[in-house]
Amino acid sequence: MGNFTVNFQPDGKKINVPEGTTILQAATACGVYINSSCGGEGICGRCKVIIKKGDIATEPTGRLTKEELEKGYVLACRATIHSDAEVEIPASSRLNREQILTEESRTARLSGIFSKAEEIEKGIEAKERNIFSHSPLATKIFLRLPPPTLEDNISDLERLYREIRRKSDIPILQTGLANIKMMGRLFRGSNWNVTVTLGKRNGTSEIVLIEPGDTSQRNFGIAVDIGTTTIVAQLLDLNSRKALGTKATHNQQATYGDDVITRIMYAEKSEGLEKLHHLVIDAINGLISALIEEHNINLNEVTAVMCAGNMTMIHLLLKVDPTYLRIEPYVPTANFMPVVRAAEAGIKINPRGLLACLPGVSSYVGADIVAGVLASGIDEEEKPCLLIDIGTNGEIVLGNREYLVCCSSSAGPAFEGSGVKCGVRAMEGAIQKVEIDPSIYTVKYSTIGGIKPIGICGSGYIDCLCELFRTGIIDRSGKIRKDRNIPQIKEGSEGLEFVLAEAEESATGEDIVITQTDITNLILSKGAIYTATSVLLKKVGLKPGDIFRIYLAGGFGNYLNIEKSICIGLLPDVSRENFEYIGNSSLTGAKFALLSYDAMMKAREIARRMTYIELSVEPSFMNEYTGSLFLPHTDLNLFPTVNLKHNSMIENVHNCSGKYP
Repeated sequence: MGNFTVNFQPDGKKINVPEGTTILQAATACGVYINSSCGGEGICGRCKVIIKKGDIATEPTGRLTKEELEKGYVLACRATIHSDAEVEIPASSRLNREQILTEESRTARLSGIFSKAEEIEKGIEAKERNIFSHSPLATKIFLRLPPPTLEDNISDLERLYREIRRKSDIPILQTGLANIKMMGRLFRGSNWNVTVTLGKRNGTSEIVLIEPGDTSQRNFGIAVDIGTTTIVAQLLDLNSRKALGTKATHNQQATYGDDVITRIMYAEKSEGLEKLHHLVIDAINGLISALIEEHNINLNEVTAVMCAGNMTMIHLLLKVDPTYLRIEPYVPTANFMPVVRAAEAGIKINPRGLLACLPGVSSYVGADIVAGVLASGIDEEEKPCLLIDIGTNGEIVLGNREYLVCCSSSAGPAFEGSGVKCGVRAMEGAIQKVEIDPSIYTVKYSTIGGIKPIGICGSGYIDCLCELFRTGIIDRSGKIRKDRNIPQIKEGSEGLEFVLAEAEESATGEDIVITQTDITNLILSKGAIYTATSVLLKKVGLKPGDIFRIYLAGGFGNYLNIEKSICIGLLPDVSRENFEYIGNSSLTGAKFALLSYDAMMKAREIARRMTYIELSVEPSFMNEYTGSLFLPHTDLNLFPTVNLKHNSMIENVHNCSGKYP
């Protein structure tokens, strides 16, 4: 068996691979990322590519139409290379640049919608400064050590400890052998003027680093949100608490599966864990490198990293086997991960710098949700509040200063643009907003970036579902009404479908549609989220009207159109003033914990206080879920403002001022 060269277009990238390598494997190795929601199992049909030339062996699949096969389409995960080849990756199969919630004002400008970004950021900064002391994970102290004399001839180490204690109230100190080995010459070579970096590590204060001279003004840290879909990093000045910059990238683990279960299963394969670990580490290192280069910071000046993410992401970050997260009784290896050297995980900052992770609660309520509670402050509220973070899993927390209950509801990947025919992530070309004229049924839509559509993202699907319902194209059960003589309703390969964009106006050259199966999946997803909220409320004897505030978190939650989400029964029908967007609360919580050890300890307290409700064994879940599988619900009394007989609901929907990705 020999090696062959594969040329990927339109990237123009080439790679030499052994015969028998799949196109998906070759693309990933080459840095060309193809959508593969199922982790390369040939199930999702998202990794369609076109063979322009070359000997490619394929397996039979029902995921390609006759027309696609005639045009040279294959599934990248099912096609192996047996000669030099040229492969074209269509827009619909690319893991393109996504719209990521970093600096919300930038994101909002891309969508052309006013954002409260500055107000949110100022509020977050004010809260962090007012509530939590300034005690970062790593602190620098400049010391002028008195040289030893015959009268004062204690050891260099004891001399260092003594001067540190004179400057700060630190009861416990420790240091490593590496520091002790270089201490004697360093002290004398620097005329006894040194800067010490102190790190808070597992209940003790550790001398992380000793440098000659005064470098105390140059101390930086990185807060990281490791999302299933995206990874966001923020550079912080640990002295001033100022955020200097934020960058984000796609989580390339998605090549091996959209959801955490698929990734856990991939991690169980030979070298799977190693590969997923390196993908997340490489992404974080890339973000750190870009941030410090942009701000003229030396790598050695970055002394600490704080990470938040779901339990699977944290396990993969630290290369801890995640197998048992998905096996009953769903037990993580650890909820509280120790503070370690960043270098141990492969993160490139100062070689002796620290890496800490916020704690989690259970296999499916992780550090990202604990960070969200920390950022929102619902654990300090007098009245009950909800935190809702919607993605493949919908994590929900209900509580106040007296109690915190939480659960995770498997909403499925529909809101992430997966498991639906024309679904895509929130990337350029994704339809994000939809309006349907109720008299002539013409469709108006907008895409991220204002370019031709390549598919529909999560917020676009919520808009579409609401509009189809509002205009009577679908009934309360979600069925497309065959009796309506509407040109956009067509019979497709999967049954009835509604066309949002005709083939000639799309970037894919195919109709952009929502199918009957898509609608059913979306209703199942919205029902899972609403049911989780309902179960938690009933668990503590509350009704939706008793909720003081509902915080919507995360990249997707931040762009939900509240009115339309209530219309379809995704969110509870309460006063719209009770809803508040809090942006990327996972990143915000990580930032709090990086800048304040008090916040880190608070996060640990929050995690211990949170009572996890396992919905799969909750007796009331199935009845509640069944009731939610209608638009908006079987019990219309729960949705009094969604008036099905009058125009008030229509006016509410069209006069809304929600956000879109």
